[in-house]
Amino acid sequence: MTQQGKNAIDMVLAESLIELSTKKPIEKITIKEITDKAGVIRPTFYNHFQDKYELIEWIINHELLEPIRPLIDAGMVFEAIVLMLTNVSANVTFYKKALRMEGPVTLNDIAMKAVYELFLGILNEKSSGKKPKYKWLTPEVVSTYYAQLLCFITEGWISQGVGEIEPREMAEAFMYLISRSMEDVLKEL
Repeated sequence: MTQQGKNAIDMVLAESLIELSTKKPIEKITIKEITDKAGVIRPTFYNHFQDKYELIEWIINHELLEPIRPLIDAGMVFEAIVLMLTNVSANVTFYKKALRMEGPVTLNDIAMKAVYELFLGILNEKSSGKKPKYKWLTPEVVSTYYAQLLCFITEGWISQGVGEIEPREMAEAFMYLISRSMEDVLKEL
């Protein structure tokens, strides 16, 4: 199967899960329901994804992270965050449902893994051959820190602010936090 064919099936499966999530909690959606809605057989799903949580990770990567990678690479972090939040708001019903998932896997688990991997890839490329200023601040530690902050801000916005706070304003809040020390924030409050 060509990459284009694989991506088309991935997209159909993602759209199926997203549509089903409007009718019932994501943790209760079965693979059979996803494949029936998508018009494919169950083995097709398993040729593409291990489980529905991996499909959710694909959705996050495809809708949110892949579009912002070129902006981050170009040093346009603010624009990247605005784009990511705009894409979240375009599919906010799904992300609100995903945020309410109960069980062994949460949206935070899935998003953290995806964002961590994005940041780690970028940091490894940018720091190749360079020695860190502080031994403890490895690409893994830095990626974890920024992934946790971005996921925290985004999840809080999904649960409380979408519709009330525009993506641009939320991105400004994110940039405010990452550009200041706690000491700076305490002085400015």
